[in-house]
Amino acid sequence: MHCPFCRHGDSRVVDSRTSDDGSSIRRRRQCPACNRRFTTVETASLSVVKRSGATEPFSREKIINGVRKACQGRPVSEDDLALLAQRVEETLRSNGSAELDAYEIGLSILGPLRELDEVAYLRFASVYQAFSSLEDFEAAITVLRSERASASDDAAEAVESA
Repeated sequence: MHCPFCRHGDSRVVDSRTSDDGSSIRRRRQCPACNRRFTTVETASLSVVKRSGATEPFSREKIINGVRKACQGRPVSEDDLALLAQRVEETLRSNGSAELDAYEIGLSILGPLRELDEVAYLRFASVYQAFSSLEDFEAAITVLRSERASASDDAAEAVESA
């Protein structure tokens, strides 16, 4: 790390702290040449490889904007959208890859969005998975209904056994 004051090529770390959300590290550094202190912030970067082959930095805001369209008119708050984007980013970072395919990001949005709002999930899935007919919607709704039925059966069994 070059000193921003004298451009000396080395510095000593005096103090390190993680950010509140754990996504970055703040380091206080001191230059051995001029003895001045400065702060650096380190983050692990994620890159998104788009369908066109272009690469761009990962953005939670893009996730929020994309999901916001699917949630229009639904009882979903901005806080809900921010939490969803955070969950998606945490899931993607846990994979350990620095480069992500845009398709992977869309897949990782579907699960948390389904938990948040089923109608918004269907809207997002219809665009993301390119539904082309009513049968595509019917199939997705059938899957949702069967999952909901099996979840309620599991809950009923848990109540009976308690």
